[in-house]
Amino acid sequence: MQKKSVSDLPESVLRGRRTLTRVDFNVPLTDDGSVGDDTRMRAALPTIEYLCQRGARVVLFSHLGRPQGGPDPKYSMAPVARHLASLTKYPVSFHAESSGDATVAATKALGEGAILVLENTRFHAGEEKNDPALAAQFAALGDVYVNDAFGSAHRAHASTAGVAALLRPAVAGFLMQKELDYLGQAVTQPKRPFIAILGGAKVSGKIDVIEALLPKVDGLLIGGAMACTFYRAMDLETGKSLVEPDRVELARELLDRAQFRLTLPHDAVVGASLENPGKPRVVHRDAIPPDMAMFDIGPDTAESFGRAIATAKTILWNGPMGVFETPPFDKGTRAVATAMAAATKKGAVTIVGGGDSAAAVAEAGLESEMSHVSTGGGASLEFLEGKVLPGVAALDDR
Repeated sequence: MQKKSVSDLPESVLRGRRTLTRVDFNVPLTDDGSVGDDTRMRAALPTIEYLCQRGARVVLFSHLGRPQGGPDPKYSMAPVARHLASLTKYPVSFHAESSGDATVAATKALGEGAILVLENTRFHAGEEKNDPALAAQFAALGDVYVNDAFGSAHRAHASTAGVAALLRPAVAGFLMQKELDYLGQAVTQPKRPFIAILGGAKVSGKIDVIEALLPKVDGLLIGGAMACTFYRAMDLETGKSLVEPDRVELARELLDRAQFRLTLPHDAVVGASLENPGKPRVVHRDAIPPDMAMFDIGPDTAESFGRAIATAKTILWNGPMGVFETPPFDKGTRAVATAMAAATKKGAVTIVGGGDSAAAVAEAGLESEMSHVSTGGGASLEFLEGKVLPGVAALDDR
């Protein structure tokens, strides 16, 4: 998917021009109103500072949280703007609206190389409906459109698909381009062997990804509670583990179709419950007790997955191997993260597909040890499924 990037624009197109830049600053706020995790903000800095260096008037807008039906002070972008000012040497100001004549005037008054953060786009009811009138109001705020919000690219909203249809040039920021390059390379021209690791709770959330990846991968490793639906398809005892009964037949079909390319956990860490797990036990996959549930892959599986990862040249990971937020059920996920970090050092391309996997890698302190950690959980899944992302499709082709 070859889309134009900010680096394709000559400086003459940027200097003195208002670059309306959609970022993904949907960050957690603490009780005192400060930013709890600025990972997404730091990821957008290369694009923001590139524009500032070239004399653009950088207008940033983003959604934050899920305000219901209109403005809500607890979802204001004001604290996000304050935090951004601490991350960059360029001047940052905040405007308490994101449309209207006063906002247009504020963008035109902005100096070259300065940054203006607008109020939450979801304070407008028309944002998520991709309302044409709202998209037109957004388009009036810039001379150039830049989308650096991969995490929102799978949504056809007024601030993504809508405004890009009205404001040209419309190009990708560096973060967006990086996401498209890494994910696109993995699904079209991966270095082989190509291994995909899928985890998480439910098969239903990953069906389309499994279907899309099966013909392309050399190996598909399945972990997390979703493995239990496959176990049920193999007529194994799953105890109190999470199983999707309506997906068992599909799991059986996938096993038949995948043959040797799909690998399930050999052993499992089980407990009575998450609240009162008792002493967790490691059991073979055909020995899960009826009164217990699987909460993590076992050590033999972690070692086996690690060996597979070590032989691969491209590794794509989406979804934890267990309930990684609750020790001791975090060991399988940590083992995969550690194996991927080692593979990166050996020259493999390692991609973490956002969401819980990204959180687990960050928690393990291994984020910088991966080739790429996606900032868009839902967007990365839809991209891997082969779906068109409206926020990307609307950008100028290269």
